[in-house]
Amino acid sequence: MAGKKQFDVDIALDAAMVQFWRAGYADTSLDDLSRTTGLNRSSLYSSFGDKESLYLRCLDRYAARYGTRYDQALSRASEEPLQAVRAFFEVTLQRIADPDVPDGCLIAQTAMAAPALSPTIATRAIEALGFQHARLRTALNAARLTERDADDFAVHMTAVNQSLAVMSRTRASQEQLRTVIDISMSALARALQGRG
Repeated sequence: MAGKKQFDVDIALDAAMVQFWRAGYADTSLDDLSRTTGLNRSSLYSSFGDKESLYLRCLDRYAARYGTRYDQALSRASEEPLQAVRAFFEVTLQRIADPDVPDGCLIAQTAMAAPALSPTIATRAIEALGFQHARLRTALNAARLTERDADDFAVHMTAVNQSLAVMSRTRASQEQLRTVIDISMSALARALQGRG
């Protein structure tokens, strides 16, 4: 039909997201995007705008997809805080183990490259990390930690979660990643036992 897009936008966005995730923003060319999405440059521009606009849409898509999974994992934090935080980390471990996606984390990768990226992209990555911190802080507040402890642990857990993604890029084993999580969980368990 004339004027109707002849491709699935979601499939094209997923393909572009994986390409950016695998190679990074700077090392992904329009030819790479054209090849992975199956769209010519004209279709890419008319559907998604320039490369930066497409990257921002991919970042948002990534953050929403995994953010929803993190929210589900943390939803029972008020009743079962340790199990909820461990489930939060399981979302990351499952992503790392998924053979259909690249190692690491698109947001962490973007944050590390932020000095070389546009302010708009850098800001979006920082916002996504802020959302992760906020969802953890909310869950830990629901577990009745003090405001200060909830915030401190949220900062720590966010950093641990991002480090898991970075470590996965260096081929750290699942056992090593779980050891990192276990140490953090032990500290959280002590804090929860000591709550008033």
